[in-house]
Amino acid sequence: MFSKVYASATYGIDAVIIGVETNSEKQIPGFTIVGLPDSAVKESRERVSAAIKNSGYQFPLRKITVNLAPADIKKEGSSFDLPIAIGILATGENLNFEYLDSTIILGELSLDGTLRRIKGALSIAAEAKRKGFSKIILPVDSVREASIVDGIEVYGMKSLNEVVSFLTGKQNFDPVFTDKEEIFAGVNTYHLDFSDVKGQENVKRALEIAAAGGHNILMIGPPGSGKTMLAKRMPSILPPLTFEEALETTKIHSVAGILPKDKALITERPFRSPHHTVSDAALIGGGTFPRPGEVSFAHHGVLFLDELPEFKKNVLEVLRQPLEDYKVTISRSKMSLEFPANFMLAAAMNPCPCGYYTDPAHECTCTVGMIQKYMSKISGPLLDRIDIHVEVPAVKYKELSSQAKGETSAEIRKRVVAARKIQQLRFANEKHIFNNADMGTKEVREYCKLDQSGAELLKMAMTKLGLSARAYDRILKVSRTIADLEGEENILPQHVSEAIQYRSLDRELWNH
Repeated sequence: MFSKVYASATYGIDAVIIGVETNSEKQIPGFTIVGLPDSAVKESRERVSAAIKNSGYQFPLRKITVNLAPADIKKEGSSFDLPIAIGILATGENLNFEYLDSTIILGELSLDGTLRRIKGALSIAAEAKRKGFSKIILPVDSVREASIVDGIEVYGMKSLNEVVSFLTGKQNFDPVFTDKEEIFAGVNTYHLDFSDVKGQENVKRALEIAAAGGHNILMIGPPGSGKTMLAKRMPSILPPLTFEEALETTKIHSVAGILPKDKALITERPFRSPHHTVSDAALIGGGTFPRPGEVSFAHHGVLFLDELPEFKKNVLEVLRQPLEDYKVTISRSKMSLEFPANFMLAAAMNPCPCGYYTDPAHECTCTVGMIQKYMSKISGPLLDRIDIHVEVPAVKYKELSSQAKGETSAEIRKRVVAARKIQQLRFANEKHIFNNADMGTKEVREYCKLDQSGAELLKMAMTKLGLSARAYDRILKVSRTIADLEGEENILPQHVSEAIQYRSLDRELWNH
């Protein structure tokens, strides 16, 4: 007896359709799974046989061979339990299953036949629809994210018995639908708001410019000055996620298995803040069977690195590729996978090992050599990819005790969105350039022209402040964003002047 059931596996953030072929014949009883299964798939033999028996069905005493086709793709995870069980029942029991040719079936089985959640349901539903399948059967805990995909019926089941009842026509189930408009009605309902932050108007301004132009930002200041508090509020001033961005972000979280089961879609920009002990594989992604890392979880959101010099140097250096290419390529001997990683980098650091070099209220105990060694932990090429460096001073008591409410995130976001629209029109014909931070040398020369007084000001700053050559393009890009925020077509001297202030780490103060 032969049967074929369709399942699916994730490959990167996308899915591939897998045919679960089952053959049973009258020989010495045995149960073999072939087709490049990993350990979790091989262990499904025990889970499947126990689940079939405990659900009240007869496990066939035959030689059973299950092939997961195509056989050259590595299969991992426990989501093949349910299709294997259905395939075995289709060859052994006197059951007439319907819909098998038009249905994708996935789920992990408990020993009592109940279904557990799987990873990557959104990617799998999207691929099933693309391949022309009309139905998909999933565990009830995975059904919400899959139901976001239009044009395919998504059924949530609790047990093997329910799946069998549905496929034999004994019981009817209603497909699950999700109202996208209702989900997006709650977009950008952030609990953290810029109005909570006392003082630090100059830093709020720098964060607004960073959000408006897509610039990476580094905050330098003593402990307790509010660097982390400000960074956590960064997503609340970024433009709202579009539906396409939300889908792509949700896919990454779904494939990694970190999407909350009550969430159908991620509608807020992610904020990821890994600890400084993070490994390069955890930050970028990797593993024997590659999975996304923190840079991909921060896709379309903010990656915040607190205490930047405390991160291992090799971990910081692997950030250079995703900051440049907006994607991560992970190569293994048998495969090469690509994960999207288009994020804004926000970083924070102390100005010296003790933290009080720039604080007038505390005496710094560090020597010049200690400060230089501390600052040298951040390499030039990485610093080159950070457009804005801003000093965060300690907050004074007068500002802390003030009852005055600051500007809300919603008010700041309006200006950010308006500036982004100007950039969208400017780069409408440019491929791979979506905001000012993405500009290359050619675009900087074209869109960041200065008048004579602006050029003189920049020349004086380069000479007097000892700014590095790499600061030149960064100042022009940030100047362009400041002009966009004010709705100015041309970059004016005051825009250049403000941009120069955001190059703290290029000044001679830090180099000597």
